[in-house]
Amino acid sequence: RDMGQAKSKVRTLNFRKAKFQLFRELVNRTPWETGLRDKGAEQSWQIFKDASHRKQELLIPRCKKSGKEGKTLAWMSPDLLDKLKGKKEMHRQWKQGQVSWEEYRDAAWLCRDGVRKAKAQLELNLARDAKNNKKGFYRYVSQKRKVKESVPPMMSKAGKLVTMDKEKAEVLNNIFASVFTGNLSSHTSRVDGPQGRDWGRIVPPTVREDQV
Repeated sequence: RDMGQAKSKVRTLNFRKAKFQLFRELVNRTPWETGLRDKGAEQSWQIFKDASHRKQELLIPRCKKSGKEGKTLAWMSPDLLDKLKGKKEMHRQWKQGQVSWEEYRDAAWLCRDGVRKAKAQLELNLARDAKNNKKGFYRYVSQKRKVKESVPPMMSKAGKLVTMDKEKAEVLNNIFASVFTGNLSSHTSRVDGPQGRDWGRIVPPTVREDQV
């Protein structure tokens, strides 16, 4: 638990505070022709890299690297954060028998209601300010639209409909292996599905192994 709560000590270059003009001047003042004379490509590159790193450490400061775990949610307010911490502490006390179930339940309901209202308020603010804050609006929408596409049911050579991921992987593996063994089918690749306007009996499309 202590390891999971430990903060990262990784530091990265802070280019916002870098002194690029001075960096260019130092690079231009370096006698490269003299230093790289009669040197091979690998040795010349090592000399150039070492010199650049020394200037980098001198003129580009470092800062703590921020990760997702260190970022505060957009809808999270200091007051709501305190309530969530209090609910977590009350849950611990309830486990130890220090508070009743009703007290913990009321605190949990209060936090749940606060989270819902905070998210709703954030969405309302983004919708109202969509013209002035298009980047924030579309970033929030794209996060909500992330979905995972699944592989449709497939038909093996034996005529068996496979729906499990492992079975689909075996069918696809046989298809790809046939490319190197020369067992390709002469059929045109197609996907079985509803034909015409018969939408009343729609079934999931299936891909036959011998149709690929």
